[in-house]
Amino acid sequence: MSSNFRAPSVPSSDDIDLVALFQSVMHQKKLIALFAAGAVLVAAIYAFSATPEYQVSSVLRPAAINELDALNRSELYRLSSREALLKVGAALESYETRLGFFRENQQLFKSFVRPGRSLEQSFEAFNQNSIKLILPDAKTSDSISTFIRLEMNYPQGVDGVTILNNFVGYAIASERKQIAADLNVIIQNSLNELSVKLDAARANYLNSKEARIASLQEVDSLRRAKLTDELKALREQLKIQRADRISQLNEAIGIAKSLGIEKPSSPTSLGESRRESGSIMRTEINNQQIPLYFMGVEALQAERTALQARKSDDFTEGRIAQIAKELQLLKANREVEVLGQRKNEDIFLAGVEPLRAEVVRLKLFNTNMDELKLVVVDQQALQPLRPIKPKKMLIILIGLLAGLALGGAVAVARSLLRRRPSFFSSEQVLTEDKSTPALVSKL
Repeated sequence: MSSNFRAPSVPSSDDIDLVALFQSVMHQKKLIALFAAGAVLVAAIYAFSATPEYQVSSVLRPAAINELDALNRSELYRLSSREALLKVGAALESYETRLGFFRENQQLFKSFVRPGRSLEQSFEAFNQNSIKLILPDAKTSDSISTFIRLEMNYPQGVDGVTILNNFVGYAIASERKQIAADLNVIIQNSLNELSVKLDAARANYLNSKEARIASLQEVDSLRRAKLTDELKALREQLKIQRADRISQLNEAIGIAKSLGIEKPSSPTSLGESRRESGSIMRTEINNQQIPLYFMGVEALQAERTALQARKSDDFTEGRIAQIAKELQLLKANREVEVLGQRKNEDIFLAGVEPLRAEVVRLKLFNTNMDELKLVVVDQQALQPLRPIKPKKMLIILIGLLAGLALGGAVAVARSLLRRRPSFFSSEQVLTEDKSTPALVSKL
């Protein structure tokens, strides 16, 4: 037995009627408006109750060349305007510089201090969130774009203008002190080096002087020794000569006695005296040496007696007097005495005048860098006209959009929930219809 009964078609649960859904949502405009108004109210409360946050900035630019000319002319420290700007920028970014400023100006940072936090922790909160350093692009070499910009965000109740301006001044002063300290170290090292060179020149001079004195004394000693030897030899020679003369006189006296020559005579007169008698005056010219015994016994004995009684032969030799004179002069070397009596040795140092001039220049160099202008503060921090946060209109607009979105979502959800009961009833009818053919077939 067959049946032609057909169950009515039921729409699938996955099919949504968008037009009906939109109309249902539009019927809930008050609900959406209520959510939007609530969100706007919450956003407005936040926007007008949040602590305003302000921003100030300061711009630094390179100083003029003439500001650093005196420092560069000293030839002790070379610093260009750009390098000075970068040094100040490094000081502004330095953790140590910022912490030092924080410690020295704690009255300006009372708003950043929290109970239970150490000084360093309070500073860390300020350092991470408040100050930002902006540097120019390193690839840009144009002097117009060379600058350093320092920005600071701070909440209401904080004197951010004073903090930023004072911090810039503190960083510049800190870098100026660092340059002065570097200069002092450079000057001290240069003075130490010059002192070492002067000590070396002084030691070299003393060595040269001692060598000169030793050389002079050695020459004098050698000369004295030679003169003493010569004097001794001369005296010995004279002594021998005197002994030889006495021997000659003794021999001549014997001969004169044997010939009966008592008075000085000559060979011719001796011959004539034997042949003639009388007073005769003769003149004799003879180029031959007359023997000594012709001097006669009296003269020879007188000479021998004188020679035997002589105690010194020095007067017979002129060279001995000359040697005595030279020995007397060698007793004191005046050059050695003058060298030894020098009191101010430094004035005799050779080639140290430039070193002394450099020492004087370094000692007179003024290391007071208080007037040194490293950078130009092109723009100081000024009191801002309005806060940068919170942006009230933007927050309210975001609240409005969020409220509309949330209200719309709730309205859509309500519309979908309202459609579910009819869906359940249709599903029950469909189940009953599906069971009818089975009952008819059993009948």
